[in-house]
Amino acid sequence: MTASSSPSLADLLHAAVTAVGGTERPGQVTMAEAVAEAVDGNSHLLVQAGTGTGKSLGYLVPALAHGERVVVATATLALQRQLVERDLPRTVDALQPQLRRRPQFAMLKGRSNYLCLHRLHEGVPQDEEEGLFDPFEAAAPSSKLGKDLLRLRDWSDETETGDRDDLTPGVSDRAWSQVSVTSRECLGASKCAYGAECFAEAARERAKLADVVVTNHALLAIDAIEGAPVLPSHEVLIVDEAHELVSRVTGVATGELTPGQVNRAVRRAAKLVDEKAADALQTAAESFERLMELALPGRLEELPDDLEYALMALRDAARTVISSIGNTRDKSVQDEDAVRKQALASVENIHAVAERIVEGSEYDVVWYERHDRFGASLRVAPLSVSGLLREKLFSERSVVLTSATLKLGGDFNGVAASLGLAPEGAGGADSPEWKGVDVGSPFDYPKQGILYVARHLSQPGREGSRTDMLDELAELVEAAGGRTLGLFSSMRAAQAAAEALRGRLDVPILLQGEETLGELIRNFAADPRTCLFGTLSLWQGVDVPGPSCQLVVMDRVPFPRPDDPLMSARQKAVEEAGGNGFMAVAATHAALLMAQGAGRLVRASGDRGVVAVLDPRLATARYGGFLRSSLPDFWYTTDRNQVRRSLAAIDGAAKAEGR
Repeated sequence: MTASSSPSLADLLHAAVTAVGGTERPGQVTMAEAVAEAVDGNSHLLVQAGTGTGKSLGYLVPALAHGERVVVATATLALQRQLVERDLPRTVDALQPQLRRRPQFAMLKGRSNYLCLHRLHEGVPQDEEEGLFDPFEAAAPSSKLGKDLLRLRDWSDETETGDRDDLTPGVSDRAWSQVSVTSRECLGASKCAYGAECFAEAARERAKLADVVVTNHALLAIDAIEGAPVLPSHEVLIVDEAHELVSRVTGVATGELTPGQVNRAVRRAAKLVDEKAADALQTAAESFERLMELALPGRLEELPDDLEYALMALRDAARTVISSIGNTRDKSVQDEDAVRKQALASVENIHAVAERIVEGSEYDVVWYERHDRFGASLRVAPLSVSGLLREKLFSERSVVLTSATLKLGGDFNGVAASLGLAPEGAGGADSPEWKGVDVGSPFDYPKQGILYVARHLSQPGREGSRTDMLDELAELVEAAGGRTLGLFSSMRAAQAAAEALRGRLDVPILLQGEETLGELIRNFAADPRTCLFGTLSLWQGVDVPGPSCQLVVMDRVPFPRPDDPLMSARQKAVEEAGGNGFMAVAATHAALLMAQGAGRLVRASGDRGVVAVLDPRLATARYGGFLRSSLPDFWYTTDRNQVRRSLAAIDGAAKAEGR
């Protein structure tokens, strides 16, 4: 195709938008042009695109037009499905005549997301003495586990992908663990009797041939961190839902040790090594478990001597076991390779985490956690992932990061810093140059929404019930006629609010945890009088346009807990470097969550409503302006009477329309 006959970006975008049944928006056009410029110039771009912009086509069209392989990484399953099942098929069909080629696309996930035929047919290596465990024989057919496993066996003959997310309805995590493996447990296609039919290997092969590979942030992080490529080579990386990237990369880079995990490793290795090696690992595990029984939550700036000795013993015993497993084979163990792989995976993880903690890098944070159900755990995470991201993501490709919430406090610099990028325009040899673009929103926020701050309320404390806040919440919900999404800073606060209002108001109140999240959201959307209360996943995971969500309430500014080991360590590090740790870490964290939470209100052009923040600090504190400037440009007020009248009017209009 000659340059003169090449279709314009505008023509391609128009064709794609028409194909998906949408309407071109100015912000979408601006975004597509900015992405094309970045991709063609091999540069980096941060682009904020509000809800309703149509950002997926805003980056897919210029990426497909560029012609090089592109990886699109998203944070949520919903967006992955939208891209692979809706946007990409229609876009490819629409662009094929003008591009004179048909770009191929594929989805790629971590290995444990795919059904393992070896596990399905040969069974699961068992921790106890039996060696191999056939879950299909051990689970009663009438039990939930038995029914799930029978469904999986039937599904294995029907599915083309083996992807867990294609199985509807789904099965329990326990059932899925019986028929899946991690990358460390996998025998490898060349050694596995089912390698030629392997679903995970087939997904990798499809990805190698695709022009667009859709994956998730976690696999992107693994690809960057572990040094063993799991994604095909690519010239363009697009990170959608980019506000989640730092959190997901941190999660992948976090190590954990628990007594249960260590004891499983001991049981798995016991049959494969000599008695001396097994006893040493068992003794080290028992010492570690005794310490963990006494562990109190909190950061360990220095390792206590007893913990350091226990970890060194665990590390050294694990190293001996790993070496021994590599040198011995037990012909009496059926399908011994699978047993060996599972044991090695468990022990290698114990060794790696114990060694990392003992080494005591100044760039790591170590802490104890205690969970009511699972007991104590010892965790280690990077103080920052910015250097890792700068080195691994931005050095060899053009990177586009996009989200509805990338500008915090009025600019991109806070998010850019978390990604390892210098302030815009200040890049140099150690920091790549980048550009930030805000393409706006198709919504008229000042006319569609009100930001109400309850300035008259008492300031929230760390403990205790806020009776004035609950009174205010009840009055707002009553004025709105239900229609409320309650976003709380803790599960305890959400439960207290639900309990209090259920006794005071005649509207249904759903509470996170009482049903599956999907079921709660469906019920919330189905009945406008219903309220839904919950915590973190609701701040970012609810898309309910229309009359069911006309009041979004935040109980308080969602700063990280003062005793959060990782956040407090990051804040301290910024302060020691001469920066403002509170603004760089705590306020930025809160701003991002509040921006995401406020984004639940207006999801369509006809939506109207109120975002109510029941924390006076948003109006009175010095950082309040920074937080407010991170939110959509709603009409702002602290007048409680005005807000009640507005909510009642919105409720009345919805009822008049029969909604």
